[in-house]
Parts: sequence; C-alpha cells; structure tokens
Amino acid sequence: MKIHDVRTYKSAEPLPREDQLAWKLAAVATDAVPVEDDVVEMIGNRIIDNAAVAAASIARGPIRSARAQALGHKSDRGAPIFGLGDDTLVSPEWAAWANGVAVRELDFHDTFLAADYSHPGDNIPPILAIAQTKGLDGAALVRGLAAGYEIQVDLVKGICLHEHKIDHIAHLGPSAAGGIGALLGLSTEITYQAIQQALHTTTTTRQSRKGEISTWKAYAPAFAGKMAIEAVDRAMRGEGAPSPAYEGEDGFIAYLLSGPKALYQVPLPEQGEPKRAILDTYTKEYSAEYQSQALIDLARRMGPKIGDLTKIKSILIKTSHHTHYVIGTGANDPQKMDPKASRETLDHSIMYIFAVALEDGGWHHEKSYAPERAQRPETVALWHKITTEEDPIWTQRYHAKGKDMAYGGQVIVTMEDGSVISDELGVADAHPNGARPFKRANYIEKFRTLAEGIVSRQEQDRFLELVERLPTLSAAEVKALNFVVSPDQLGPEAPAGIF
Repeated sequence: MKIHDVRTYKSAEPLPREDQLAWKLAAVATDAVPVEDDVVEMIGNRIIDNAAVAAASIARGPIRSARAQALGHKSDRGAPIFGLGDDTLVSPEWAAWANGVAVRELDFHDTFLAADYSHPGDNIPPILAIAQTKGLDGAALVRGLAAGYEIQVDLVKGICLHEHKIDHIAHLGPSAAGGIGALLGLSTEITYQAIQQALHTTTTTRQSRKGEISTWKAYAPAFAGKMAIEAVDRAMRGEGAPSPAYEGEDGFIAYLLSGPKALYQVPLPEQGEPKRAILDTYTKEYSAEYQSQALIDLARRMGPKIGDLTKIKSILIKTSHHTHYVIGTGANDPQKMDPKASRETLDHSIMYIFAVALEDGGWHHEKSYAPERAQRPETVALWHKITTEEDPIWTQRYHAKGKDMAYGGQVIVTMEDGSVISDELGVADAHPNGARPFKRANYIEKFRTLAEGIVSRQEQDRFLELVERLPTLSAAEVKALNFVVSPDQLGPEAPAGIF
C-alpha cells in the first residue's frame, strides 16, 4: 500500500490528472490484478449475507415502495429484483435501487469502521445489476466487487466525513462507480470521470441518521448506487465531471470537509498489488448499529450475573467517541429514549438496545424493535437508567489497527444495594478478532435463518450452489444470482406514486 496526500489546490495551481485522488482511485479500479482466493471466498460470503437480509425484509414497506418504483422501469435488457424471477427485469439503476433498499433496510449486513463509517456490502447491488444487464460472467463480477470494496474501504481509512456531518454514502458513490469501471473493463479516463460525477452527486448530510431517523436511512445507499450507475453511463458517453472533484478550490475538501488547509492521507494499493480490502471488513450477527454488536454480546454475558434487573439503580457504558455521540446519550437526541420512536431511531439507541438485550438475553431483527416490545413498562424503566460516557481509552482503541481495535466498551452496573457489577468487551463475538468469527458456514446459517418461511428450501439451495461456484459462473448464471419467492411473500402492493 502507498499513502497518498490529498489537499485542496487553487485553480491556478498545477495539479496533473495523474496526481488527483479520483484518478488514483480509477487507476486502482482499472488495474486488472488477479483476485486472490480468500478474497473470492469473502465476496461470496457477502453476496450470501446481502441475500439473507434482503429476504428478511422483502415484504417491509420501504422495500415494497422501492420495488414498485423499479417496476415502473421494466427493460428486456435489465437486471432482476430480489423476490422476482428473471422474467421480470428492470433498468439496472432501478434494480440497484430496489435491491439496495432491501439489503440496507434492516441494518444487518457488513460494516467497516475507521476514520469514517461504511457498509461496503452496499456496493454489491449496483455492481451486480450491471453485470446482469451487460451479460458478464462470475470472473468479471468478482473483479468489480473486489475493486468496489477496495475503494470504499481505503476512502474510509483516510477521509472522515462524519465530523463535518456528511453522510457516509459520499464514499459509496465513488466506490460503486469504480467497481463498475473494473467490472466493465473501462479505461482509467472514463472511470475517473465517473468517480468524480458520483462523488459530486452523492454528497448529502448526516441528518438522515440524526434525530427522528426515517426510512431514508435505507434508501440513501441505494441512491448512491443508482447515481453511480448513471455517472458511469454518462462518462461512457464522453461526458465529463467537475474536476478536480476532491481537491478543487471550490470542491469537496475545501468547502465540505476540513477546508483549504487540510491534508488527508488515503492508502491505496500500488500497481500490481492485489485488492484485499474486503478482508478488513466484518458483518453483523445482530440487526443493529455495529457499535452495539459487542455490547449485545456483553449484555448476554452480564445478564445472568446481574440477576434481578429491577434492582438496578444505574448503568453506565464507557465507550468510544463515536458510540457515545452517535448512538449514545452524547447525541442529545430525546428520540433515542422515546418508546414510540421509529425502528430506525431505536437501532441507533444503544440505551434501548442494551436494555432489551439484557432482558431477552439476545436480539431479534423484528421482535426486538416491535412497538409493544419498545413500550413495555419494565423495559422503559431499565432503558432510562442507562447513560453513556466517552472514555479516551475506548476512543483510542476504536481507531487502533489489527488486534488492538475495539468497538465495544465497559459496562458498569450499580445496584440499589450499592454493589457494582462491571464487565467489558472489545469486539463482537462474530468479528474476525472475536470469540467465534463468522465463516462461510455462519453466513449460510444466517441466510437459512432469515430466509426460513420466505424463500423455499429448494430456492435457497439453488442460490447457495451458484455462490459456491462464483468465479466460474457463466453470464446466464450471474443473471440468476438472485432469489425468487412466491407472490404471497411480497406483501401488499405499495401505495401509488408517479411511476
């Protein structure tokens, strides 16, 4: 890996294309190095993971709305939608839209945390949709997905968006565009223009994840994927983009991030170096914000030690800056303590999540968010006894590398009799550094569990068999890399709209 310095340049200051970040990202994307076997294996795992959470959400309102919008754009030269057969194809940007919402709705797929946050699995719907539309094989798909993951992870390592209240999809648009460039074997020039267009059109604020969080949280990554496809299409037709998108005097860094004097350092593979960033990422065992994963495991562990939860006086969670200020009491969001809050808001309340995990000894992607569950009086009482606090040690561990990284915290439970029960956990059990890291068998089990009663066993087997042969799939088999359900599993029709 090579570290690249990225800063703002005045319009009169020379900055050759080859020295611009967007060009360097495009060069990584279009460097056709072989994809190594362990990377191929993990790409397959994440395709399974995405399908699992999409199956579980297939009849939920946001998915029905996105699917209805997509079905307004049918195309014989398109891509399939989760739940529907390949006899129903839609224009690829709309397939990416519908499938992207299905993947993101439950906040239950893969994650990567560094200088910023990300769900790199959001790259899969747009890149797969283009592979299916253009009749590309498994080898091309693997190449595109390896590039998409690489670009997003490297941007997340080097550029913090959230401190400036920019939503993390600003890294996803460029990565999806780069992944599509790699998939299609485009030139560095075309990919460069597409990456810049994607950045420019997918920069939005973090209000989508603040206060009363709405279903747009699920739509935002799908929007980035859709914009990436459109950006690549325009670039292929010879259209340009605002340049230099990152370094320009009126550009991304100068006015949306840390300003004209800021210096960012982005690590990127050197020419000929394999793209392995997907191996730095990790999935979720529980359908909740990633920083809650270790704390759910910790709640499961602490519950039996505490015993009678009604005797708890207070619970303090000492944790990282991110956990405290984004999903903790440091956010100062009263909605995070509201029993009538939306599912999306409860998903971003570690106080609620820890209380329910303590009471139930685990977590369920539907039952744990049900209104009757959130409004249970004893749960509300326990929930409101929980506060968070930033601990510099946990913030330091959050930004550490390798075995030192940690996304959990220390929990201090004070009982009414004055006794104290304390425990801590750095990473979730399912994390690569955790007690039981997820392997292919775990991804399959997650898929089987979430698809049970929704996707037939025969259809599950067909889909999983394709993933097992991912790099050798034919174009026809890539097009079938989808799951189909019976119409009664799709839920009622969405309300009418424009399309």
